[in-house]
Amino acid sequence: MRERVVVESPVRENRSPGSVRGAPGNRRAYRNPSGPVFCFCRCLGGGIMALMGITPQQLRQMQERLGSPRRTAGPVFDQTTQPGAKTQQTILGLDPSLRGTGYGVIRPAKPFPQTLAQGVISCLAGWERSRCLVEIVQTLREVLRRHKPAVCVVEGLFYAQNLRTALVMGEARGAALAIVAEAGLEIYELAPRKVKQAIVGYGAAQKLAVAKMVQRMLRLPEAPASDAADALALALAFAQEQGRYSFQAAKRV
Repeated sequence: MRERVVVESPVRENRSPGSVRGAPGNRRAYRNPSGPVFCFCRCLGGGIMALMGITPQQLRQMQERLGSPRRTAGPVFDQTTQPGAKTQQTILGLDPSLRGTGYGVIRPAKPFPQTLAQGVISCLAGWERSRCLVEIVQTLREVLRRHKPAVCVVEGLFYAQNLRTALVMGEARGAALAIVAEAGLEIYELAPRKVKQAIVGYGAAQKLAVAKMVQRMLRLPEAPASDAADALALALAFAQEQGRYSFQAAKRV
């Protein structure tokens, strides 16, 4: 099938209603005053040619597009990790709370991640808040010294209707983040719904479902405590994003 380009001043046809194409005396021809039209002719065989016309303005636009600098392709999504970052780094998951701060330390490995430590920093109800904060700091300092994680992942902030509850949670969160930042770790934040979606596949999953999936993914002999399971789920969700592309990368704190 051959193609050719023809420059011509076309003659347009004006037929009256009811007239028959090709009948003599039914055609009135006139020339286009806007100038020549560029027609692309495609030979269909049998002496039939299909025409597709473009105006000089459309031709100039095509030439401008062809003469413009070539655009370079870029990534559609944000990369969750920096190029060259270690994908086998030890990860600390942290779920701060005044009376029960959960923590979990894992190392990504094959065929399944390795659990280095997990537990809950429990504080009695009769303890003063200052004593609870000291217990959180001392326990986390020992965990950091023993396992030397490179990254810490904490649960994202939530909206509390009770102002006192929000203040108490803020104190525990601040104490935990301070001791982690003092050790020089990179701290990231993940929303609770995003963590549940990554672990269970449902953003509103119950804590028991999260604990069971964490036990299965880490090959633990028994399901961890609720707060420790949340911390391990944070670490697992972050490990799954290593080297992947995502619409929303983990937020750096």
